[in-house]
Amino acid sequence: MNSKLKALTFSIVLQAQSLNYGEGIANISELKKLTRSDGNMYTFASRQCLRFDIVRLAAELFGWNLQVVDKSKGTVQFRDDVTIEDSEEMDLFGYMKTNKKETENKGGSLTREATVRLSNAISLEPYRSDMDFLNNKGMADRIGEHPNLANVEQHLSFYTYTVTIDLSKVGKDKDIELDNKIKAQRVIQLLEVIKILNRNIRGRQENLGPLFVIGGMYEVANPFFLGRINLKSNQTGYEINTDAIKSVVNSKFLGKEIKQNTYVGFVDGIFNNKQEFVELMNDKVVSVDEFFENLIKGVKEYYEVQ
Repeated sequence: MNSKLKALTFSIVLQAQSLNYGEGIANISELKKLTRSDGNMYTFASRQCLRFDIVRLAAELFGWNLQVVDKSKGTVQFRDDVTIEDSEEMDLFGYMKTNKKETENKGGSLTREATVRLSNAISLEPYRSDMDFLNNKGMADRIGEHPNLANVEQHLSFYTYTVTIDLSKVGKDKDIELDNKIKAQRVIQLLEVIKILNRNIRGRQENLGPLFVIGGMYEVANPFFLGRINLKSNQTGYEINTDAIKSVVNSKFLGKEIKQNTYVGFVDGIFNNKQEFVELMNDKVVSVDEFFENLIKGVKEYYEVQ
């Protein structure tokens, strides 16, 4: 194995609408939101929400095994007889299995940390209290009844989230270690899913595929670009702010510039300042598809598979 470049991380920008709702109040469906000191509210899709759709789509496309949970101990969790050998989800996203005997396993649970880390998907544009008024008048009219009313918060925005994968920990759990071909296959399938990720919500299917992505393979599993993605907008359109990104790619780790292993992927026609990234990254600005092909190539090289 290539022991140096053992991890990959990338931050994605996507565009979508109203991705994740909370509990709500009365007949108002509220989006999940955060408040910053600038006085603005920003909507977000939780990492659990992203994980749900990654696993759902991976099961549809690649047959990931989801029949791995039960409620035999009073709470829904992964089954005791299932290991990472049986479950791609447990391998990549970790697990916790509670144990009834408090004296066992230091607190009564078996755990394994996730090898794939997801951040929340945070909106890059503030929420401005847009609402959608809904009713079921069409159905109510059929039986001469008054319609039911609802108010639903709406937010169309660019969002950003970050994925970090420690390749050295994939396929390993206690006395289990999977074949390198299986390790590589699982990571590659994950990357293929993220490239075309979508979310089914309230009768809509939102496209969560990347419009912009930056990252690569590195010597450490660190989310270098998390919190460094900002949006600029004016009458001519949108731009990805390069100031914070420039500071990251020009910084050094173990004596090497982060830029050496970093690529940028663009979908053309969305952001107006692609040329700024070309000047910053030279020949490392590619299409989104080429960006993921580079990652897949690196994964195969790390695990020494074809």
